[in-house]
Amino acid sequence: MLAQNNDNPQAAAVALSVLAATELQDHLLVANNDLERLQRLLDDASQALMQHFTYASEHMDAALVHLEASRQTEPPAIREARQTLASAITALQFQDMATQLIAHTAHRLRNCADRLARDAMGDDEDGAAVVDDTPLRPNPVTQDEMDAGSIELF
Repeated sequence: MLAQNNDNPQAAAVALSVLAATELQDHLLVANNDLERLQRLLDDASQALMQHFTYASEHMDAALVHLEASRQTEPPAIREARQTLASAITALQFQDMATQLIAHTAHRLRNCADRLARDAMGDDEDGAAVVDDTPLRPNPVTQDEMDAGSIELF
């Protein structure tokens, strides 16, 4: 196709530009799909962790009820295990922050791909290419570390 446009260098440049834009759009959409897959993996992992933490917490609570019934004090090992479990559950809030970041980044990538397609290839067959608004905030999560008690989810 490009070889046939040797007579018209401007047409060849436009064709190359559209081809490059199409390839870049494909890469942006593949990255967006990878982010969606990452989101599903994080969701599955956090659900499994929450189920295991809940199971462990219920068993520790049952052990404490048994100890209280026999008028024994909570052993330090159980107290430490409960504190560790509470910290682990707090760390699961990472999943919420990651979800927000992934959704925001996916939206930005999709916006870039749509704008690129519109600008390089023109309007669609209906006469107007649909491009969602660019997210107003550059980043939905201001947190960059996980410390108990310092979680900012929104």
